[in-house]
Formats: sequence, C-alpha cells, structure tokens
Amino acid sequence: MAAPDGPGETDGDEEARREAEAFKEQGNAYYAKKDYNEAFNYYTKAIDTCPNNASYYGNRAATLMMLGRFREALEDAQQSVRLDDSFVRGHLREGKCHLSLGNAMAASRCFQRVLELDHKNSQAQQELKNATTVLEYEKIAEVDFEKRDFRKVVFCMDRALEFAPACHRFKILKAECLALLGRYPEAQSVASDILRMDSTNADALYVRGLCLYYEDCIEKAVQFFVQALRMAPDHEKACLACRNAKALKAKKEDGNKAFKKGNYKLAYELYTEALGIDPNNIKTNAKLYCNRGTVNSKLRKLEEAIDDCTNAVKLDDTYVKAYLRRAQCYMDTEQYEDAVRDYEKVYQTEKTKEHKQLLKNAQVELKKSKRKDYYKILGVNKNASEDEIKKAYRKRALMHHPDRHSGASAEVQKEEEKKFKEVGEAFTILSDPKKKARYDSGQDLEEDGLNMGASGPGNFFFQFG
Repeated sequence: MAAPDGPGETDGDEEARREAEAFKEQGNAYYAKKDYNEAFNYYTKAIDTCPNNASYYGNRAATLMMLGRFREALEDAQQSVRLDDSFVRGHLREGKCHLSLGNAMAASRCFQRVLELDHKNSQAQQELKNATTVLEYEKIAEVDFEKRDFRKVVFCMDRALEFAPACHRFKILKAECLALLGRYPEAQSVASDILRMDSTNADALYVRGLCLYYEDCIEKAVQFFVQALRMAPDHEKACLACRNAKALKAKKEDGNKAFKKGNYKLAYELYTEALGIDPNNIKTNAKLYCNRGTVNSKLRKLEEAIDDCTNAVKLDDTYVKAYLRRAQCYMDTEQYEDAVRDYEKVYQTEKTKEHKQLLKNAQVELKKSKRKDYYKILGVNKNASEDEIKKAYRKRALMHHPDRHSGASAEVQKEEEKKFKEVGEAFTILSDPKKKARYDSGQDLEEDGLNMGASGPGNFFFQFG
C-alpha cells in the first residue's frame, strides 16, 4: 500500500485538492481574460473546496482588487499570509490594499516584511516609497487645514488619492475643503460618490449637509446633519454645524419677523447677532448684511446701510438685491456716480425693463447734479410751489442786489453780482412751467434754446419790487 502524502491525509483530500486546483486554473483563465467576476466565482469555489491554501486567497484578493473591492481584498490577503507568512505576494497585496484604503503606515509594515523575505523585491521598494509619500501628504494637509489653507489641502489630497484611490478619509477631507472654498458642486459630487457606496457614511452625510448649509439651504442641511449624528452620535463637526445652522435659522427668522412688524431696532440687533454665529457661511451672511442694510435705510442711517450692502457684495458679488439696495442709498445721499455704477452692474446681470429704467433715472440725476442746482440757489426744495419760488426769489434777489453791497470791496461786489445773476437765472427757469419741466427731466436747456435770453435778473427784481 502506498504511503499517504501527509499525516492523516486521505484519498478524499487528494481529490478535493485536485478539484480545487481545477477551479483555480479556471479562475486564472478568466482573470487573464479580465473577466474578474467569473474569476472571483472560481477562486471562491477553490477556497470552499480547499480552505487552507494561501495562494487561493491571494488570487481572490488580486481579483477583488481589480474589482475595486479593496476591503474584501484586504481580508483575503491577510488570510493568505496567516496561512503562509512567507507568501511574498500575499504581503504585497495586503500592503497594496492598505495603501489603496489610505492606511499608509500599515502598508509600510507589509512592504517592509516583503523586503525581509526578498530584499531585492523592486515592487516592494517602490510601494514603500509610495506609502512614505502618502504619509508626507497627510502631514502637510493636517498642518494646512489648521492654517485654513484649504486649497493646499485639496492639492495634497489629490496627490495622496493617486496612491490611495479608495480612501474615504482623504476624499472626505478634500470634499470638506472644497465646501469651505465655496466649490459646492465638486464637494457634493465627492460626497455623493461615497454615499452611493456607503449610505451610512457619517462624514459624507456631514459634507452634504455642509454644502447645503453654505448655499443657504439651512433646513435641508439640518436634515443631513441629524442623519450624520444618528450614524455617529459623537461626530463633533456635524454636531457643531447642526447647532450653528439651527441658531442661524432662528435668528434670521426672528429678525425678519421684527422687520415686518416695523420694529427696526430689534431687527437690527437680531441680524447683528446672526452675523456673529458663523463667519464661514458666506451666502447666509451676505443676505444678513443686506437685510441689516435695509433696516439701516429704514432708520435713515444711509451711510451704515451702504456699508452693510458693500459687505454683502464683498461676500457675494452676484447678489443683485444688495446692489439695488446700495444704489438706492447712493441715490438718497446724492452719490449719483456710485448709483450709476451699481445700476449698470445690475443691468448687466439682469437685463429687465425695471433695471433699465432705474439706470436711466440715475444717469439723469447724475447729469442734473453736474449742472447748477437752481432749487439750491433759491433755497427751496424740489416740490416748492409757484408762490414759494417767487417769495424765495424776492428774498435772495434783495440779499444779493448790487446796491446793497456798493460800499463793499471790489471782490465782494463781484461775488454778490455773480450770485444775483444766478438768482435771476434760477427764477427764469423755475418760474416757467415748460422750462422747469425740462430742467427737472435733466434736459440740456441751452441746447433746447430755453436759456434766459434777454430776460435779465434785474427785470424780475423790479417786476416784483
């Protein structure tokens, strides 16, 4: 009788080994054809038939790696080296899985073990360098995140992900920094990719919420933060963001209610408190500044209103409402050039009839502001009646009449004569309904032949004297 191949080995074991080898060979054939799903099935059959063979686990690990299933591949690679600690390819695959998943330290240990077994192994030498590079990028990113240099963190994570494409941690850090840079669609895309693979990933849920929060969709953001906290109750960032979002929403709503009730002082205080909650929330803070600017304009604190609107457009330079509010304040403070500039910006953004008319009105006021202000010369407002204009004329004409200043110096006489003529000129225009209408509309009176002509100021003075 022939001796058995090993202690306790039977003919059944030999047959199982042959069957397992056949499955392995079929798996190899499918692997060579890049049909990794079928290769996986046959390697699994080989393992089920002969579960103590390290190479079967190693082969299935390689297949799972090609399918991008690195966590499962890692388990198989680890099992292969547990069965055979001298299995070089098993250690290499374990290291590659660790590195792909972002655990560069564990990967380094695996590659070092390979070099202990085969000190000339060039693949292990290169992979060890790659693991070291990833560790360096991690350290740099950690420092730069603390410095709030989010662009550099994104750069570091992009480089690290070249070696660790399946690392959720790196992807989440990149997505969070993209959100903090205002690159919301990119951040959402990264987080959504992770959630498609793992719908319970608390970090990805937090980043989705963060994007919505910074886009001023606060109610939806809170839902994602709450979901993240259900998955990970100790998630500090989600907890802080959720608290800030709820506080911001409440303060803003309370400010809006106070404004609608006409309690502008309280509205101002509430909007100011809301602005102190989270300086990173650019879109919401832009709206809060604009709202506070509206409150200030209601309180006739126009320069403060202008400052608030300026802060709003610094945060969001596409915020039409803030430009419109600031332009109106510029109009109210007779800063017409600034008003024209803001209305031009608005009209370029939204070419509506209303915006076109606002721009035209500002341009007219700017043109009028560069001419003599006849109302100011007579000391009346723009809504003065005909009688008020006449009375004001008499008063100013007497005040500046040359006869009253005949004993003054030549310089004073010249100045008073100039003012006397301006008074007459002002009255000539404002006392004539047709000329007044054209003057008020900003038309050039001299071009239209509506200047004073032969009617000098003295004629009017004597007429009313």
